[in-house]
Amino acid sequence: MQVVDIRAAMARIDAFLKLGLAQGCSDVHLAVGVPPMLRMNGDLMPIKFRDLADHELNNYVAEILTQSQQAAFDEGNDLDFSYVTEDGGRFRVNLFRKDTGVGAVFRSIPSEIPTLESLDLPPVIETFLDHHQGMVLVTGSTGTGKSTTLAAMINHLNMTRNLNIISLEDPIEFVHPSRKAQVIQRELNTHVKSFAGGVRAAMREDPDVILVGEMRDTETISMAMTAAETGHLVLGTLHTTSAVKTIDRVIDALPGELRELTKGFLSQSLYAVITQVLVKTPGGQGRRGIQEILVNTKAVANLILTDQTHQINAQIQTGMDVGMQTMDQALLAAIEKRQVDPDDAFRYAADKRKIQRYVPDTSILPKLDMARG
Repeated sequence: MQVVDIRAAMARIDAFLKLGLAQGCSDVHLAVGVPPMLRMNGDLMPIKFRDLADHELNNYVAEILTQSQQAAFDEGNDLDFSYVTEDGGRFRVNLFRKDTGVGAVFRSIPSEIPTLESLDLPPVIETFLDHHQGMVLVTGSTGTGKSTTLAAMINHLNMTRNLNIISLEDPIEFVHPSRKAQVIQRELNTHVKSFAGGVRAAMREDPDVILVGEMRDTETISMAMTAAETGHLVLGTLHTTSAVKTIDRVIDALPGELRELTKGFLSQSLYAVITQVLVKTPGGQGRRGIQEILVNTKAVANLILTDQTHQINAQIQTGMDVGMQTMDQALLAAIEKRQVDPDDAFRYAADKRKIQRYVPDTSILPKLDMARG
């Protein structure tokens, strides 16, 4: 993806992005037929502006696209790219067409690279980065802060170890100047044609660490596994919502004849799975990452090998001594420390009974209970 940096004249779309940054929003949504909207602490809120017309938004978007991007968009392709405003604000952009016309989502990328400490991530995550080969997966739905957590992990390695770090991203978000490590950032469709091809190329570039921005297909997962088995630390992401689902997703992604090999790889080379959600803080003025953490112990490895992944959650529940925690355990701990809003935490809990007594808004309880039934 190509970084677009408009300097000659301020693009009109920058005014909406500047407003979004001033308000502290995570995303700016632009779509035909509705006013511009801001994602504020998880909620989508319209700004005081007229409904956007098709020709109007098309003109706004045209001001920030290169000729090749405009041609690709005119051919009916969605676009993913980075955009830097005149004021230096950096955004990840998804541009698309829908039934009423053009739509675009601008995800704000903070200028300051996060640290493990600033995100208050569980201390065990730092230990995952001490390994010299194997795989660590960061998972969760879209918009749950996976990129931010990975950026903090890369930043830690960059500041503490003499490594060659190669990241494959779609698009590049946080920009990492090389410090103690050398950080090489490559962008899908700008520097590499595919994640799988990028991993294959990276393995010939003397890497110590390879970040795979999204393990979205069988070939990419297979290449990432190969890299992890051949002396590299691989950090990857999947759009899965629990540790158990992540392991099942990797096993199911490979052809049936490779199932045993995949289980063998996971049992030996997978170090950990970090699954994340973003939960509102008390008062709703921010959001905090809450993590489920699976550490691949001998007991977990045996469950993977014997097709008993459904029992892994019990191992997580009893594995706090090695840094494991279920999502429910993490949510409950955050509630008790008054780090998150109980009403919002309740929505992410698997066993809602454990959190129900902390919920002040009792009106949401029967509604969600009926939805479960």
